[in-house]
Amino acid sequence: MSLFIERSGSGPVPLVLIHGWAMHGGVFAPLVEALRERCTLYVVDLPGHGRSRDCGLPLEPTAIARAIAEHVPPAVWLGWSMGGLVALAAVREAGIPTRGLAMLCATPKFVRDASWPHGSDGALVRQLATDLETDYHATLERFLALEAMGSADPRAELRHLRELVFAYGEPDLRVLQEGIALLENTDWRDTLATLCLPNAWIAGRRDRLVHPDAMRWSAARAQGDFHEIAHAGHAPFLGHVDAVVDALRPLLETVR
Repeated sequence: MSLFIERSGSGPVPLVLIHGWAMHGGVFAPLVEALRERCTLYVVDLPGHGRSRDCGLPLEPTAIARAIAEHVPPAVWLGWSMGGLVALAAVREAGIPTRGLAMLCATPKFVRDASWPHGSDGALVRQLATDLETDYHATLERFLALEAMGSADPRAELRHLRELVFAYGEPDLRVLQEGIALLENTDWRDTLATLCLPNAWIAGRRDRLVHPDAMRWSAARAQGDFHEIAHAGHAPFLGHVDAVVDALRPLLETVR
């Protein structure tokens, strides 16, 4: 089975949307609706997720970016959370024509260490990997709770995420484990200084998974624009879609 990519909208700016760990492209429904007149959107389900549940590609950012690029025109690539690594892979690859980069609650390095004080606790990531083996559903539940934490209405957001995560069947355990390894081991900070295209970094001030300071640092390193949405958590497009669109507007206008 090939990678599932849904085309929507009729606007002049091609925009690729790439979701995060354990989710699928359907999570972007509010953003797709808000941008459909401004953009032609290519909404991806990552391998092992959603309608790409049976796609055999590994969850490896560069391989995924190349597969997406075969089916989309030169575009702005937007990655949310783990999906930001796929968007970064696209702009790293000389053979993939990209017009811009948008990182939404996403970072080139997820785990904290001595050189990166803005990351998340590595013990949390390692515990997720261990827990997947013993209690798959409870592990997903805990991660969804972390995603919803900090939002204006965390209970409603968690309820919505629960409904979404299994909308097209369960994510494949293999790719969930591969995703955890990506979050634990990837460090693409060095890429940022070499970016030669418009880029925007959009953070939720209440995000408990990707700290706004990580994105502020990344935007400065990439000479991009930084935007912080005051009352948003890790998934700002669910409760603050207008603010996300406002933050994206300068980037989209630049590439028209």
